[in-house]
Amino acid sequence: MLILIVLLPLLGFFSGTLFGRYIGWGTCYLTTGSVLTSLLLSIYVLHDVVSTGVTYKLTMGSWIVADSLHIDWSFCFDSLTSIMLIVVTFISTLVHLYSTEYMEYDPHLPRFMSYLSLFTFFMLILITANNFLQMFVGWEGVGLASYLLINFWFTRIQANKAAIKAMLVNRVGDFSLLLAIFAIYFVFNSLDYDTVFSLTPLMLDHKILIGSIEIPAIDMICILLFLGAMGKSAQLGLHTWLPDAMEGPTPVSALIHAATMVTAGVFLLARCSHLFEYSSTALNLVIFIGSATAFFASTTGLFQNDMKRVIAYSTCSQLGYMVFACGLSSYEVGVFHLSNHAFFKALLFLGAGSVIHAVADEQDMRKMGGLRKLLPFTYSIMLIGSLALMGFPFLTGFYSKDTILEVAYAKYTVWGHFSYYLGTFAAFFTAFYSIRLLFLVFLAEPNGHRTVILNAHEGSWRMTFPLFILSILSISVGFLTRDLFIGFGTDFWGSAIFVLPQNYVMSDIEFVDLFHKLLPLIISLTGASLAYFIYAFGLDFFYSIKKTYSFKVIYNFLNRKWYFDRVYNEFIGQNALNISYHFSYKDVDRGLIEKVGPSGIVQSIRYIVNRINGLQSGQIYHYLFLLLFSTVLFVFVSICFSNILVSLNVILFLLFVMFLI
Repeated sequence: MLILIVLLPLLGFFSGTLFGRYIGWGTCYLTTGSVLTSLLLSIYVLHDVVSTGVTYKLTMGSWIVADSLHIDWSFCFDSLTSIMLIVVTFISTLVHLYSTEYMEYDPHLPRFMSYLSLFTFFMLILITANNFLQMFVGWEGVGLASYLLINFWFTRIQANKAAIKAMLVNRVGDFSLLLAIFAIYFVFNSLDYDTVFSLTPLMLDHKILIGSIEIPAIDMICILLFLGAMGKSAQLGLHTWLPDAMEGPTPVSALIHAATMVTAGVFLLARCSHLFEYSSTALNLVIFIGSATAFFASTTGLFQNDMKRVIAYSTCSQLGYMVFACGLSSYEVGVFHLSNHAFFKALLFLGAGSVIHAVADEQDMRKMGGLRKLLPFTYSIMLIGSLALMGFPFLTGFYSKDTILEVAYAKYTVWGHFSYYLGTFAAFFTAFYSIRLLFLVFLAEPNGHRTVILNAHEGSWRMTFPLFILSILSISVGFLTRDLFIGFGTDFWGSAIFVLPQNYVMSDIEFVDLFHKLLPLIISLTGASLAYFIYAFGLDFFYSIKKTYSFKVIYNFLNRKWYFDRVYNEFIGQNALNISYHFSYKDVDRGLIEKVGPSGIVQSIRYIVNRINGLQSGQIYHYLFLLLFSTVLFVFVSICFSNILVSLNVILFLLFVMFLI
């Protein structure tokens, strides 16, 4: 039964790929039904794990056997896996159902549904793997499926660029993860989770020699693992692919950015907690990158005008919260925020899709407005999702986001307070752009084409039902699961997550003073109030500030994403292309290789032939002179060197005469 959870989405993929053109709409039923069945089985597994605390290991057989390397194709169903199963299959089921209407008139609907199922299958492989190599298969498969989904509308040049960009940026992280797997096998002589994690305390003094430098093996492995997680979870430096991935259909955005691909990095950090706990260097790096990502993405989303890009940057920011929570050794809080975030972020993306679907595929918020009365249901669910994203009290996002910031302050270290204050400022900007999105889309005066605005309407039940379910969960799931996930003394996680006693700070958050407990909430409400005041009453004052030089500098800096894309394109990418063109292509390929190789040989032969052709003047007396000269030379050589060279001279003479004739 357990294996069916993984295999059913693969069955849906093959049904759509092989028989999609024959069964047509039936592909939607097969793919959605297969993922729904996986969800029901996942619920049963979660109930079993919660009630009994048992970890299930399922071995299908040997996969790779080479010398000391022995890898089985096996699956692990523990508490961490069971939570991820629920999140992935639940969001995937709703996205499948939502897509049946959103993509209803697309002629390639069966192919799209197949890609969604393939994506789900590889994500399930990733989270259920019982060794690093099998996990890497799912990791790469998710990257492949994301490329296919982002580039689904492949006739669009921007979709092509976004898909290639996502693939290339993720290759950086994937290469680091592959190096980490090599290092793990080199140190532990195994890739099995249980073996590696149990041997970690014994390998603390082990060093890896790189040149003449000795590096602690655990530090190196953890840093490489984190670099791999940075690519998938779009952390600062490897984040540039995430906003551009919005070129894909909106259900793709909900699937990739809510519960699946982008959370793979956070899952990897939680899964490898047994390694990270013994590397303070790696943990400090995780805190720094995560908190910097949360702050960066929140500021970048302030002045974006594309509706989906604003939500994408909010995803990037929330991933920063999850990552630095793991860096604070509060992996359970990071996973708690991961599961909460999946519901309200899927709600926001699918709600944005409902708006875009209603206004003839328009995504620019400046061309919307006045949709509150035309799309009242969508407005309600977008309001719920935005408030949950802001961390409004008693909604899902509040319980996890607030806990992360409390843990950061309770750490009482430089890095802990660094992440606390950056996270608090990020909460201010998050609230600001969330209210800005709501106002421009729903509350402002209509600013789009009259026909489009008047024809806007809600979708059918296939679009509204997933939104309704997600809105209920965005309100309640945080409250319902907090005691199970992060309650004091809970034993839900068991051995899935490991924390050293000196790194455990969950018991200290109760002693954080009231001011620092309430500060993130106060800052968030301040940002929301400021945004509402500016866009509701103070636009004239805002426009006067907008005209100043200082504001233009700040606006351009934030709107152009801190110039990361420009630096990558103009300074790194363009210079790399120039070096490749001038050195590799012109100097080496068209230069040295051509001169030494085919071009040089052709030119040499042509030169020799031209010189020899010059000997054939067409004058008979020239040929008689050469014949006489050759005869004299032949007689002279024969006399001088007797019999040794006679035969050789005769042959050469005959060849020369034949050539002249």
